[in-house]
This record gives sequence, C-alpha cells and structure tokens, in this order.
Amino acid sequence: MAIITLTTDFGEKDYFAGATKGAIYTELPDVRIVDISHSVSPFNILEAAYIIQNAYSSFPKGSIHIIGIDSEINKENKHIALKLDDHYFICANNGIMSMICSEITPEKIVEINIHDKIQSSFPVLDVFVKVACHIARGGTLEVIGKTISKIKPIRNVIPYVNDDKTQIIGSVIYIDNYGNVVTNIKRSFFETIQKGRAFEISARNHKFKKIYLKYSDIVNFDVPEEKRHDEGRGMVVFNSGNFLEIAVYKSNSATVGSASTLMGLSLMDTVSINFISESILPNIQL
Repeated sequence: MAIITLTTDFGEKDYFAGATKGAIYTELPDVRIVDISHSVSPFNILEAAYIIQNAYSSFPKGSIHIIGIDSEINKENKHIALKLDDHYFICANNGIMSMICSEITPEKIVEINIHDKIQSSFPVLDVFVKVACHIARGGTLEVIGKTISKIKPIRNVIPYVNDDKTQIIGSVIYIDNYGNVVTNIKRSFFETIQKGRAFEISARNHKFKKIYLKYSDIVNFDVPEEKRHDEGRGMVVFNSGNFLEIAVYKSNSATVGSASTLMGLSLMDTVSINFISESILPNIQL
C-alpha cells in the first residue's frame, strides 16, 4: 500500500489540505495519506526544508512526499519530482530540496512537464496529486518530466567559515513549537571545524560555552528537586535532527518563556561560534 505524505503551509482553516486528500483518495482509494505538517509559515522555504529533511526518513522506502510551499508555477518557479534515498519528492524547484540534496545526491530529478494536459490554479491539487498517484501506481519519473541534473539552491543552507577556521557564522532557520531556535549548523559540520577546541557560541548578547546532548543534561539530579531552578535556563543542544539548537529548559512562552522570546531571536538571525583555544578538553556534556 502506497504512502503519500503532505507538507504544506495550508493551515487548518481553509479547504486546501482536505481537498488535496480528497483528490488523492479519488484516484487511489487504498492509499495511506500522512500529514507531516500543514503549519509551515506561509512561503517559508527554509522552514519546510528543515521539516521534511527531519521527517521523511522515518517513513518506509518508496514513500511519496508532496511538499506544497510556494508552488505556483511560473518561468522562475518550475515543478520537479525527485527520487532520493529511495523516496520520492514532488515540489516546486524553489530551493526546498537543496538542504536534503546537500547531504544526499538524488538518484533522478525531472522537471514536470504535464501542465499542458491540466488546467490548474491549484498546482498541489491538480499537478502534484497526479504525479504522486502516477508514482504510487508504479509509473516512472520520465513519463511525467524531462530529466535535469541540478536543482535551484537556497541561501543560508551551509554556514560560513572564515579562512583560518576560527569562526562559524550560522543563522536561525527554524523556531519550533516550544520556541527553541534551530540553526543551520549541523553537529558533523561543527565537529569537523572544531577539532577539539574550546568555543563560545554567541546569539545577540547571549553566550554559551557548552553543548548538551539532551535537554535534561542541564539538571543536577544530585540537588533535591525542591531546590532546583532549571526551568527557564538557557542552553545549547544538538537536537534530534543533529542541528545546533538554542533552547530554554522546559520552555513555555506563557510561563518561563522560550529561547525565541527571552533572547529576542528570530528567523535568519545570526548565530556565531568562535573557537578560542586549541584545548582538547571535551565541550559536549556527556
């Protein structure tokens, strides 16, 4: 049984998500449809890229992923379908796939060319659904598009490193439901540049010298619970997607606040890491 996932900025109020599911079921009554998210910020390509990169690999091989962000077709925004890591992705060629493709090379990319057969002002419903159902039936990508070798890149996917490798400059690419601030600095990238050196992470006027592996590592469990004051403390962690994240322990914007609200951090804000010595002492709390 085929699995088709949906990642969009449609929200829950309008009919778009429901109509898309209905069109899929009309063509494939036995298909399984999974909502990854319909709450991507409108037209936010980086946010969508982060979500799909961290979600798709949890699905079985052969799953088909429709990404409906900034999908209106024009001469600068074509539609593409990719086979990558034994998964299929259908989206606009607007940079959404460049985050995944920076780590995994696609097996095949086609520029979708069936638009002359479809009258559409709603491409996710009219075009992406047709392509997804074609793939789910066992159809090949070449039937619905012409092979291309490159996709449109997106800015700010890869952090900047200065020439002497003493500084990484990254940016905020995602703010999660808890107000935690996710950067474009992955753990593997950080460790390649760090090479055991001590460091200082700066975000606005906040500085950190330690990276935790999980949120509760900030808690000293030897201290009696009634004497702890850890909720609301700022910290840096490698999150479940192995991205560097600035967080607040047990954050809640209505009570203790969040990294975004308390530190004034927004999308695309700069986060820098300065390596300050050649020390080989570990700076990750194990």
